[in-house]
Amino acid sequence: MTQAPVSTPVSTSTLDEETARAEVYGLLAALYYAAPSAELHESLRVAVTEAPAAGALLESSWRDVVAAAREMPLADIQREYEALFGGVGKPDVYLFGSHYLSGFLNEKPLALLREDIAALGLTRDEAMFETEDHVSYVFEVMRYLIAGDDVAVANLTRQREFYTRHVQAWVPAMCDAVAAHPAARFYRALAAFTGHFVSVETQGFDMLV
Repeated sequence: MTQAPVSTPVSTSTLDEETARAEVYGLLAALYYAAPSAELHESLRVAVTEAPAAGALLESSWRDVVAAAREMPLADIQREYEALFGGVGKPDVYLFGSHYLSGFLNEKPLALLREDIAALGLTRDEAMFETEDHVSYVFEVMRYLIAGDDVAVANLTRQREFYTRHVQAWVPAMCDAVAAHPAARFYRALAAFTGHFVSVETQGFDMLV
């Protein structure tokens, strides 16, 4: 997906902020869908950890993610991912919104999500094995709503509506579940960063009301 065209004059800093938001959603989607590839792991290890502005809200938790990537071999992160989210049958930690919203998988929250996705003119990628309420899927939808080409869909109003229903409503609980798992190390750091990012997003959308 590409950056949405700019229909009104905006500052460079605003463009940079929107691009950064889309990139964060994309990164989180990749890291929750599977353990990082060797290329992504190396990118995290050499990532910049200082924000352009001192004291930026996400700087500390992002630094912890990079530190965990630097300290842990890729094989250890892959084993951690499987311990938390993989395995046969019931995983230790669910990554599906229906679980947190209803207590069960494939329930009404998934049906409502599918309706909203269809209303956005989006369809499920057949290559994706997981259902649409997987956290990676909803993060990818958010990335599209920020950076997509169709400004009738990729706009702040649609972002806020989708975010409130399908991210804010359950992702913080998922982050808490990941952080509480005794085997979590890299993903504990990622969950903390995710939680802080969601908090910042929530504050930003609240200001639009």
